[in-house]
Amino acid sequence: MRRRSVLTAAGAAALAVPVLGATPAMAADRRCLEIRGMDISSLPKDEAYGAVYRRADGRRDDPIRILADAGITHARLKVWVNPADGYNTKQHILPLARRLRRAGIGIWVDFHYSDTWADPSHQTKPAAWADLDVAGLTRAVYDHTADVLGALRRQGTPADLVQIGNEINGGLLWPTGKNWGDDAGGWSTLTTFLKAGLNAARDTTPRIRTMLHIASGGDNGTSRWWYDNVVADGVDFDIIAQSYYPFWHGAPAAAAANLADLAARYDKPVLIAETAYPFTLESEDATNDIMYDPSQLTEGYPATPAGQAAWLRTVADLMANVPGGKGLGYCYWEGVWTYRKGDGWDPADPTSGNAWENLALFDFDDKALPGLRTLGRYRS
Repeated sequence: MRRRSVLTAAGAAALAVPVLGATPAMAADRRCLEIRGMDISSLPKDEAYGAVYRRADGRRDDPIRILADAGITHARLKVWVNPADGYNTKQHILPLARRLRRAGIGIWVDFHYSDTWADPSHQTKPAAWADLDVAGLTRAVYDHTADVLGALRRQGTPADLVQIGNEINGGLLWPTGKNWGDDAGGWSTLTTFLKAGLNAARDTTPRIRTMLHIASGGDNGTSRWWYDNVVADGVDFDIIAQSYYPFWHGAPAAAAANLADLAARYDKPVLIAETAYPFTLESEDATNDIMYDPSQLTEGYPATPAGQAAWLRTVADLMANVPGGKGLGYCYWEGVWTYRKGDGWDPADPTSGNAWENLALFDFDDKALPGLRTLGRYRS
C-alpha cells in the first residue's frame, strides 16, 4: 500500500460472479480465522523517533506484547533493498522477528523488490539493480529473497508467510518486469522473476507458505486476468492475496463475490493482505491524511472507534464466509504507524508527514482502540 490508483488491465472484462449477500456472517457464524494479522513495518522507526504505545486503559507497554495479548496471530514486515533511511531492511527485521517470536506472533515477510514503496502505480527497480538484464535481475531477486529469509531461519525465527512482490497488478521491477503497456517486458519476464523469488523462499524455508498479492479486492475482472496469466505460465504459489480497502475497492459484497470466485476458480485459499478504516477524519499533523472527507466513508461505518471496529468485523465475516473454508483471514495495514515527527511517508525526506495516523489502531493519545481487540479476538 501507499497511494491508491488501482490498475485495471486494458481489455479486462467485468465478469459476473454470484454475490454472497450483504450479511456475510450468516453462512459461517462460528468459523474461526487462522490469520488475524497486522502490518507493523513502521514500528522500528516509529520507536526510534520516540513512539510509545498504551493499552486501552492507558498503561504504557511493549507494543508487541499489546498485540500478542490482543490476539494478533501474524505480523507483516515489508522489505526494501537499500532505502534512503535504512529502515525496512534485513538489519531491522531480524531483531523485530526475535521480539515477535518471543511473543508467539508469526512472521510474514513482504518483499517489495525496490528501495521504496511498491504498489500498482510504482514498481521502481532498486538503484543497485538498475542496469541489470533479465538474467541479472532474476539472480538478484533470488539472492535478495534467500538472503533475508535465510537470515531469519538461521537466527531461529523462520518466516511463516512470504509475499513475492507487493500489489503487483502491473508487475514488478519496471519496466523490465512490467506486464502491460508499450514499454512492458511482458508476462513471461514477470513470471520468471516470480518463480525466482518463490524458489528462493522454498529453498531457504521449506515449510513457508507463499503468496502473490495484487490490489483488486473488489474487481473480479482484473483479478481473473492477472491470476489466469500467472497460473497459465506455471507459477506455483500457495495463497491468493488481495488488498481490500472499501474507499478504493468497493463495497463488501463485491469483495465477497470476487474472493469466492478466485478460491473456486484456482482451488487456492484466499487472504486479504491489507485493509484499514479510519477511527476519525481528524489529523494529528499538518499532512493531509488519505482519509479526510465524509464522502470517502462507507455507508454504515462512521469514522469513529466503533465504526472502525465494525468494519473489521465485516471483513472478518467476509473471509469466514468464503466457501469451502478457503478464507484464511486478513491483515490490517500499519496499525501501529502513529504520528512521530521524522517518521513520514518519504524515506528520503525526514520532514515528510504521516498521512495514515487516523487509520492506525492506536489513537492520538497512543492508546489501543477497540478495533485492535476486534482484529485479534473476533473469529479467534
